[in-house]
This record gives sequence, structure tokens and C-alpha cells, in this order.
Amino acid sequence: MSRVLRWMDNANIPKDASILDIGTGNGAFLVELARQGYRNLVGIDYSPASVELARSVLQAEDLADVSVKEMDFLRCQGELRDFDICIDKGTFDAISLNPENTEEGKKLYVQALKRALKNKGFFVITSCNWTKEQLLERFNEGFEFVRELPTPSFQFGGKTGSSVSALVFKQVH
Repeated sequence: MSRVLRWMDNANIPKDASILDIGTGNGAFLVELARQGYRNLVGIDYSPASVELARSVLQAEDLADVSVKEMDFLRCQGELRDFDICIDKGTFDAISLNPENTEEGKKLYVQALKRALKNKGFFVITSCNWTKEQLLERFNEGFEFVRELPTPSFQFGGKTGSSVSALVFKQVH
């Protein structure tokens, strides 16, 4: 969360930017965004239990104006549109690891993302399963690479690596 929030601050993302948290889980990132002053927040998750938990967390934080919806991002059929920023902290990883229709799921994800973002909207992805190079290849059509966010690195056998990739893209038509 902190690396994405730092990027948003450094990039001067307006506090009224429309932000979609894809796979919001317990809503913790929405709470943090709201604490930082962002006001136009939506979280989605396909899990009814996660949505219920996120709503409870938001209510406990007195953030009733943050919207959380039970929705499958791959099958949202254009219900999600015109977001300035879409943030993914593991949903693409989960879709990619699904043993059924993996390639189709990845394609559906990219299509849904293109529909959800405004032209020139930002997509921020954090992945534990894909390298920077693999993510650049996956999101090369319709997206422009903006920057890599700093993540912890390690050294092994004389090589430096990272267990996490965090990238920012901008949608281009």
C-alpha cells in the first residue's frame, strides 16, 4: 500500500480522482486511501464474505461514502467505467494461477481493465507471481509503461532479484 500511496502523492493524483480497487478483500487499502484524502473510491470483490467484511471495516472507520460491490471483474460487462486509476494488489495473480482457462482469464482481465479505465487512466499492479518483463509483455497493447515502483530486492548466487513487481501503466488508445 505504501509504495502505491507514495507514487500517487508524487504523481499529484487529485484527491477527487475516481479509483477502483480490484479485488478489495477486507477493504484495508480503501481505508488507507480515504485516510490520505481520496474521496471517489470503489472496491470490488467476487467474494460475498470479503465484500461483507470490507463493508464492516469501512463502517467501523466511519467511511460510509466508500462503495464496495460484489462483482467478478472478468464478467462485469462494462458496469465499471471511467476510472482514473485501477489498482490491483493480487487479483491478476489469482486469475493467472487458476488452473482452468488461465489464458482466457488473462485476456478477459485485460479487456475488463481497458473498459474500466478512462483514456490516459493509470493502472497500478503489484504482483508476486510475474516479473516486470512478463507484466510489460502482458499489458503491452493499449497500455504505456510509466514506471516501476520500488520493491524489496534480494541477492542470491551473484544475481539481484525481487519477489514482488509493482508497475504503473497508462492506458492509451
